[in-house]
Parts: sequence; structure tokens; C-alpha cells
Amino acid sequence: MRVLGVSANFHDSAAALVADGVVVAAAEEERFSRVKHDSSVPAAAMAYCLEAGGVGRDELDAVVYYEKPLVSFLRILRTRFAVAPRGHKAFSEAVSVWVRHKLWIDYEIQRELRQIGVRPPKKLWYSEHHLSHAASAFFASPFERAAVLTFDGVGEFATTSIAMGVENRLTMRKELDFPNSIGLLYSAFTGYCGFRVNSGEYKLMGLAPYGLPVYVDRILDRLVQVRADGSFTLDMSYFAFLAGERMTNQRFDDLFGGPARDPEAPVEQRHADLARSIQHVTEEIVLGMARHAQELTGARDACLAGGVALNCVANRRLLDDGPFDRLWIQPAAGDAGGALGAALYGYHVVAGHERVADGTTDLMQGAFLGPSIDDDAVRRWLDAEAIPHVAVDRAERPTAIARLLAGGNIVAVVDGRMEFGPRALGNRSILADPRSIETSVKLNEQVKKRESFRPFAPAVLAEKADEWFDLPCPSPYMLLIAPVTASRRTEVHDEGEDVMSRARTARSEIAAVTHVDYSARVQTVDADRNPGFHAILSAFDALTGCPVLVNTSFNVRGEPIVCTPEDAYRCFMSTELDHLVLGSFVLTRADQPADRILAAPLAHALD
Repeated sequence: MRVLGVSANFHDSAAALVADGVVVAAAEEERFSRVKHDSSVPAAAMAYCLEAGGVGRDELDAVVYYEKPLVSFLRILRTRFAVAPRGHKAFSEAVSVWVRHKLWIDYEIQRELRQIGVRPPKKLWYSEHHLSHAASAFFASPFERAAVLTFDGVGEFATTSIAMGVENRLTMRKELDFPNSIGLLYSAFTGYCGFRVNSGEYKLMGLAPYGLPVYVDRILDRLVQVRADGSFTLDMSYFAFLAGERMTNQRFDDLFGGPARDPEAPVEQRHADLARSIQHVTEEIVLGMARHAQELTGARDACLAGGVALNCVANRRLLDDGPFDRLWIQPAAGDAGGALGAALYGYHVVAGHERVADGTTDLMQGAFLGPSIDDDAVRRWLDAEAIPHVAVDRAERPTAIARLLAGGNIVAVVDGRMEFGPRALGNRSILADPRSIETSVKLNEQVKKRESFRPFAPAVLAEKADEWFDLPCPSPYMLLIAPVTASRRTEVHDEGEDVMSRARTARSEIAAVTHVDYSARVQTVDADRNPGFHAILSAFDALTGCPVLVNTSFNVRGEPIVCTPEDAYRCFMSTELDHLVLGSFVLTRADQPADRILAAPLAHALD
């Protein structure tokens, strides 16, 4: 049975194909359209998934949409009528979009399927938003039974849920409804600190270690009433999102000492303190909900999904202080992962197919579920475009890349299947030597073109992770933080008081990936999930004695991660990357014709 899952119309649209219980393919639409957080019906992603699965004209059995549009529309109507006449313009615009597009998602999906050449199946099912998140976590996990927690902004009405998964069954046990949302609360502080809502939350998380939790009491006393079970109530007199205008209002500004930060204004200590404070509150809410989930379900294992599950700091706190023995977090935890959850929900719950879980192996295949590149096709394209390059034997490729990295070069790598989810895990990555703080400075300022306070993640050989990080379990999807081990840290002198000077201070032997609090968002790399990346790390370790590399996504600020060789070359030529490795071919920036150098894309200024 072939089931296509689709998420669309909000942000990070995606498609996923499940065939006979196997995740065949999954991809975000933004990777094809090159529109960051693309919300449109994922026509290109659908076409890719169906082609990857070899689905013929009459061979698609079912389509599952990841939520119920009519219920979401009802929530919007109720919310806006409740605050009328405020937000009249936003309300009118929202209704227009819903009436013209979002309520007709089934027809739009059918139309795109016909364009692809696939007959729309008779079975078009609707999941629910948080049920899709829960399904993406539990059914893809290695657990036969587990509690399932989901946290995000809002689905239809639910903002948070607790479910119980057993074999091929998934039962909702409790939900928290709009407007009481941990995702929206965190996003309110994201916007107030000058970052873009729905895409800048990870910046707030990265800023938090520079601050002190001085606003925690103010948040808990005035903004949110938290109960013992982790449920809470927001005081909506401080927020403006009910009217669809902006996240916060003048009362919020007064509470925290002034207006929201302009996105181009300097980051001040006050913003870092706000970030640290809301991070602390978020962790406490997540812990409370987790304890309640364990009491409700009796489960020893837990699965997480929803956008808040991408908060790797909260995840580690839950692992250390929470009630569960093991956690499994969906790497595509946001709305894109809802497409995968919808497909898995349709296959296991609606169609009733059995599920087998071995307790150790997940279904995500390392999250390498997107389009692949082919050496022969790359060679033909390079030759046709007259792009200077050098071919490298596959057996010598890891050592060749490691030598470039050990020589201080920054190298972008495109190989194998593209990752599904927001993290680059070695197949669409920028790699660098982590041993110098100057590496992070160069990456932020000259390559990624982003804020200098943001940390970079380390990729480490799984078998040597405990020599460098205090990590109690593997972290293959870069969803947990870990402190750098004490033996690898260096003493800090005269780091300065402002955020930016502290960001430039070396704190360990792997300074480029060590955050201000000595933590790192770790990716453990094993030979089973990604033998190619594992080989590069092994070669670098053999050359330098360091089994760690900087691993950051291959994109620049405001652009999606690259998908194709063409995307990669454009990005390469608009940055100061030293080398680009496309499969078995190495491109050197200094060898490229001067007329190929591109100005930084306009999108940089939009993020």
C-alpha cells in the first residue's frame, strides 16, 4: 500500500511517501522552490516522492492531509470574532486566503497529482495537526510503546498534546488548546527580541546562554500561570496575536522595559537575559508536561514532535531531569514532519496495518530521504557549464576532503540523499576544522552571513563522542546539547562583557563549536547511518587526532538548504567558501572564472 502524506498552507510545506510501512521519500517544498519556509501546496515535493517510489498512474492508494482545514478555519473565525473590531484588516485578509485556497486543499492536491501524471486516489483522508505530529514521532520511532508529547504554536485548536502509542495504535490522552501555547509564548519573545517569528526561534535559543534568567519571576507572575501538570494559561492582555496584528502589544513592551528590538539593531544584554528567561520557563513547562504524561501513560519511553521539540536545550533537560528512560525525537519535528506523520497515520491507523518495532532502529534512515545526486549527471553538468573541477576517486575522497579541512579550508559537501528536516547531517553540509575560534568568526561573517553570537554544531565520530562530550546517549539527528568534557576545556581570561566579544572567546580545544556555556549541539555520526560522512571524520581524525568537525547547513542566511548541484554552485559562488565537493568532484573557488562570482542573494537581508 502506497500512502502520500501532505502538509501545506502554513509554513514548511512537505510531502512524504510510505509504501508497505517503509518511508520511501520525504522532502520540503522549499528545497525545490528556493522559497524559505514555502507554504504552498508542495507540488515539486509530491512529484519527487512519487517518482522516488516508482508510483505509476494508478498506483497511489491514498493521500492524507496533515490536519483538518475546516476546524482550523472555525478556530480563526471564533478567535477573530471574539476580539472584533480589532484586527479587522488581518481578519479580512485571512478569510480571503482561506476561502480562495486553504479550504480547497483536496482539490488543489488532486490537481497537482494530475499534473504529475498520477490519478488521484479515491481515498483522501484528513488527520489532525497534533495527531500528525504524534504519528511522525511514534510510528517512526524504535519503540513498541511510548508516551508521545507534541508542542508547537497551534494546530486546529490544540497547541500541546499527550498521547499513548502502542504497536499500531495511537490514542490521544490530553490536549491543551489555543491560545495557551508554549510555541506562541516562545515566538512572542522571539519577535520581541528582533528575530523573525516561525524561523528565528533557534536564534533565541542560541542567544539564551549569554544571559541570566532575571525575568523568570516577571514572566511567571504576569504572563503565564503554570500548573503542576505543566498546563498553563496565558494572560492575553499582554499579547496581540488573537487579532492577527503582531505577537505582543504595548503592555508587553512596558513590562519588559521598552519596545521590541529592531531586527537590524545591536543585540544587547537585556535581549540575552530575556532569551535565557523564556528558555528557563519553557524547560519547566516541558518538564511538567512530561511528568504528567508519564503519570497518565505509565510509559518508560517517550517520543517528541512539534516545533518546540527542536529546542535541543529543553530536550537535554528532559533527558536529564525528566521521568523517562529513553527519548526519541522526530528530526523533522516541525510542520514538514506533519506530512510524514500523516502518511504513517494513514498506513497504520486508518488502514490498520501492523507495525514492528525492534526497540533500537528508527524508520528515518538517518533522515536521508530527499533527492540524491549522481556522479555521472554531475560530471555532464560540470562539463556542459565549463566549470573547473577535479575528479577524485571515491576511495580517496574522504582523505582528500580531510586534508583540505586540516589545511584550514572551509568545504561545502553535497553527496547522497538530501536530509529531511531543518538539520544538515553531512549530505548538504558546510564543514570546517573546529579547533580555532577564527573558524566560527569566518563562517558567520563571510560564509553564512549571520549573527556572530550563533553557535555552530559539532559532528563527532559516534565511537569517540564520550572522549569529547558529556553525552549519555547517541544524538544522530543533532537534537541534544552536551557539555564539552572538562578535560577539553581551556581557561578563559578577559573575554569582555558584551555579547559579541564573548562570542569570539575560545573556550575549548574545539573552540569553533563550544558555546559560551561550554555546551554544543552534538551530532554523533556512525558508519551505519552515513558511511560517507563517517569516513570523512575518520580521515580527519587520522590526520589531526581530532574526530570532530564543524557541521553547518549548506545555505546562507534567508535561503533554504541546497538541493541540487546547481543550487550548490550558486551558493558556493555567492560566499567565500574555499571548496565545493559535488559527489566525486572538487571545485576550488580560486579556480572559478571571475564572471561566475555572484553578489550575495537579496534573501540575506530578509531573514
